[in-house]
Amino acid sequence: MSLRRLTRWLWLGRSVGARTVRALLLPSSALYGAVVAVRTRAYEGGRLAAHQLPLPTVAVGNLAVGGTGKTPLASWIAERCLIQGVRPGILLRGYGGDEVLVHECLTPEAVVVADPDRRAGAERARALGARILVLDDAFQRLDVRRDMNVLLVAAEQEVAAPWLLPAGPWREGWGGARRATLVVVTRKRVPAAAAARLADWVASRVPGTAVAVAHLGLGELVGMRTAAPEGLEALRGRRVVVASGIGDPASFGAQIGALGADVEEITYPDHHAYRPGDVARLVRAAAAADYLIVTEKDAVKLRHQWPVAAREPLVALLTVQWERGGDVMRALLDEQLSRARRSAEES
Repeated sequence: MSLRRLTRWLWLGRSVGARTVRALLLPSSALYGAVVAVRTRAYEGGRLAAHQLPLPTVAVGNLAVGGTGKTPLASWIAERCLIQGVRPGILLRGYGGDEVLVHECLTPEAVVVADPDRRAGAERARALGARILVLDDAFQRLDVRRDMNVLLVAAEQEVAAPWLLPAGPWREGWGGARRATLVVVTRKRVPAAAAARLADWVASRVPGTAVAVAHLGLGELVGMRTAAPEGLEALRGRRVVVASGIGDPASFGAQIGALGADVEEITYPDHHAYRPGDVARLVRAAAAADYLIVTEKDAVKLRHQWPVAAREPLVALLTVQWERGGDVMRALLDEQLSRARRSAEES
């Protein structure tokens, strides 16, 4: 059993076996939670230092392991910065290598820096022309201060076990949400009403903190090599192979299926490094189906390996559609952009 299937069985399973294993892991979860609590109190009490970064900083992150939409939201923030005339620097760990390539593809005018040391990365981004920082996957990075802290909660994870790692998918409990400037409930395949109910519940848990809802929907399909557009309606009634190596492949497949396609899924571990055998398998799949569709995260790794003579896959591009609180998100971000402009003028 792959690690993904194992964790899905463990965290989402309702069988006696899954519940039993979760129960056996609860002492480990309690120990993990104690370590997280001690670390958090050490930063809050000043025993561990939290360092100021050289530019106004917006952090995006989550409480749980898995795909909540951090990259699309960070990209949306970076794009709004550019529209407002402020060049962003996107800072990330660079785990797997694909995150850097995706951000460079989605927001080519931004400065993208991968460095586990966020302070060093921030200095590099500033030297390269950034005037505001966007930290991707940094909610638990308590060693650096941020001016705006965006916490993402995926509506698809509401049914997951409520325990901390390893019995459940949660990095920390809901007490961590008090650090958020804004909580964004993201949804991909669950109905809008379900996401709205979750947002109301979250608002009751973090009173005084704004809560928004964003739909990460399919915006368009483009050829992986040619960037030629293909209408979403073209998938209706067609045999489509959906290939992905992401945190939440089930939502990706469900989104394609909702367009009326007959979907077959090929999934790989998150941040999968595609080898020649994987590419050959996908080439065969593309030839046998009406369409092969991949995510942008996978396309950046497949594009340079794809045979010229083979039929190109389509790349599904996500869009951020605000269903609640988009005005609040924009207003909070605009405050940071104003700070960035004033800082640039003073320097």
